[in-house]
Amino acid sequence: MSNPSWQPWQGVPQPWQPHGVPSPASMLASHADRERTVDVLRAGFGEGRLEKAEFDKRVGRAYAARTVGELALLVSDLPQGPVVQPVVVPRTFLPAPQPRTNGKAVGAVVCGLLCLPTFGLLGIPAVVLGQSARSEIQRSGEGGDGMALLGLVLGWMSIAAWTLILTLLVAAALVSA
Repeated sequence: MSNPSWQPWQGVPQPWQPHGVPSPASMLASHADRERTVDVLRAGFGEGRLEKAEFDKRVGRAYAARTVGELALLVSDLPQGPVVQPVVVPRTFLPAPQPRTNGKAVGAVVCGLLCLPTFGLLGIPAVVLGQSARSEIQRSGEGGDGMALLGLVLGWMSIAAWTLILTLLVAAALVSA
């Protein structure tokens, strides 16, 4: 197979291109460029856009092509890959959108998880934020009820642990006095 005699991309400087700089179409083609072109040709043949003789002719020209511009001419009248028909799903079958997560619920669970490293210092803020978040979630329908509940539980456990420790300290002080 010979290269096409008329090559519109050669010798015509583009307006964005300085004179004498080769255009991207005159860049030498790589093996991967040729394979991508043949893949597009195969998809066009598989979809019935090309006859067998035309497909064979273009594949031969693709493997003989020297520049990217020559490859572009071979697939210029084909879609770039298989055409996929969009699938329309009725609205009733789409998943329901997830509600927005309440910010106070996130704060409650963060405070609750940080109770242990802060020695219970964030137990009361975890309880306050968790209770506030649960009431807002019931009123507004936001998400995050599980996080608010977890913050509440961890906060109350921290408060209970401090209460137990203080009670034991007071009892020990009374016994030793």
